[in-house]
Amino acid sequence: MKKVVLITGASSGIGRAIGEYLHSQGHTVYGTSRNPASYEDPPFPLVSLDVRDQSSIQECISRILTFNNRIDVLINNAGVGITGPVEEIASDQIENNFRTNLFGPIEVIKAVLPTMRNQKSGLIINITSIAGYMGLPYRSVYSASKGALELITESLRMELKPFGITACNVAPGDFATNIAAGRYHSPVISGSPYEKLYKENLDTMDSHVSSGGDPMDMAKMIGKIINTKNPKIHYKVGSTMQKFSIVLKRILPDKMYEKMLMKHYKL
Repeated sequence: MKKVVLITGASSGIGRAIGEYLHSQGHTVYGTSRNPASYEDPPFPLVSLDVRDQSSIQECISRILTFNNRIDVLINNAGVGITGPVEEIASDQIENNFRTNLFGPIEVIKAVLPTMRNQKSGLIINITSIAGYMGLPYRSVYSASKGALELITESLRMELKPFGITACNVAPGDFATNIAAGRYHSPVISGSPYEKLYKENLDTMDSHVSSGGDPMDMAKMIGKIINTKNPKIHYKVGSTMQKFSIVLKRILPDKMYEKMLMKHYKL
């Protein structure tokens, strides 16, 4: 059955790959971007949306409903990366990250729920991160915002079941996208006690993204979920080691897992 799908943050990277794939499968796809005019000839319509702006969210949803009178699937993909030692990340950047990665998706969900409830059907897919399953050095804020979205979805899923609406998370690992270029990097401060280790870890993080997986793997997983009658709560898409790291966190003693992470990040 073909669906009307809304994908936030669909102008590039994982969001665009998802949009292109679902469009090729015959679904009616609407993507969003803060600046749709900056992108030439997308294969599906791009609607203006800033998830940090309540009026922008309402205008976007209203526009799509004008064309289709329904929204079957919401894919909350819009998000931003952030790195830095907790001590040195500016408070306004921490707030912006949570507004984009957590509060924004919540507000978009709130905006589509009345329509889905009237339809007595709907699917909400939140794109989180494998990093959201663990606190990672120099990625604390990103891990925290994505981890919070994971838990919000667990609660939301139970609240929405009586209305025929399903919610789930898809947590990607490292994929070859432009997220590193758009990520906020707390500056490497000369003379900082974190200078050497943070700089080394920043270079490592960027190299992991550059050599990451194909975003189309994420797109195909989303397509599979949409065609699943009863989706699971959590999905992980990434390398075997990235997914296994979540299993290890579950079974290893805390200090042993911490020691493993510190060795990996050369701390």
